[in-house]
Amino acid sequence: MIQCHTINSLTRLDLREGGPYVLSQFVGGMAAPLFLFMAGMTSAFQMDSLERRERLWGRRWVTSLRRAAYIGGIALLFRLTNYLGAWPHGDAADLTRVDILNCMAVAMAFLAAAAVFPGAGRARFAATAGITIAVASPVVAHLPWTGVPQLLHEYLAPGFGRGRFPFFPCASYLAFGLAAGVVVKRAPADRLDRLMQWSVLLGFGMVFISQYFANLPYSLYPQSNFWTDSPALISIRTGICLLMMAGAYLWTEYGARQAWSWMETLGKNSLMVYWVHVMLVYGGVIKPIKRKLDIPQVVLATLIVTALMIALSILWLRWKARRAARRRAEPALAEARPVSAAAR
Repeated sequence: MIQCHTINSLTRLDLREGGPYVLSQFVGGMAAPLFLFMAGMTSAFQMDSLERRERLWGRRWVTSLRRAAYIGGIALLFRLTNYLGAWPHGDAADLTRVDILNCMAVAMAFLAAAAVFPGAGRARFAATAGITIAVASPVVAHLPWTGVPQLLHEYLAPGFGRGRFPFFPCASYLAFGLAAGVVVKRAPADRLDRLMQWSVLLGFGMVFISQYFANLPYSLYPQSNFWTDSPALISIRTGICLLMMAGAYLWTEYGARQAWSWMETLGKNSLMVYWVHVMLVYGGVIKPIKRKLDIPQVVLATLIVTALMIALSILWLRWKARRAARRRAEPALAEARPVSAAAR
């Protein structure tokens, strides 16, 4: 994500047809599906915890809707801070741009209904929703949208205007992440290794089978664009998400162990890292070098931005740890004060 945005913002225009730039954007294109997939997994963990605390399905649904509304508020605040960060060169139209957080909020609101179901039913609902959204995306993309408000069009339809993260098909990644999260959360600890093996098999299967069907000379759809609305691309990227999930488990369980991880540090602050680095690489602060660097220079810039985000994450986690320690200490101090007063 960081390398994709940094290289996109700073690379000279005459270098954008070359292999290094194209490769960076292709690899970086997985950042958004992964972000949504992981948001779905997090939602699954939260719903599982909510199910244990709250027996009434209506309250579980409302609580999940509130979380979606929270992300929606963050999305609007994010657009506002980006606009102010680019002052006085900001474009007011960017305030209503459909970014990934906007898509995440809408998808979470739609999938909040999954909280109504128990565990297995929740996974089935999420998987069915993901498949339905993916399959419907080419149809939705080519509906007659004339007369529909532009903002609604951008929120729903792929391949249109500024709507880079429309509900169709991007919400499918969150739905598949939610389904995967339910399975992972409910798997016994001694079965996780086997579950990750199945994840690898399923991931490879989705990638290769979807690639095969994508290369066929005919299609079920009258109109479809592979890069914006194709179910095959959604399946390929979801398969890659499953492979990366298994790889992350393998590294965490048998590689990194308990050692400090810069990747985990970034992951614990993913929303903040996303927010700050986008403001940095697209804001007015670096305007003098925007679209003026060659490939070695943008690689160096990417390393610098990544290091800054790691440092920011470390400082933020330390601040939160100190704040938590003070909160834990407050009850003990409050109990000690009356004893000290009585002694005097």
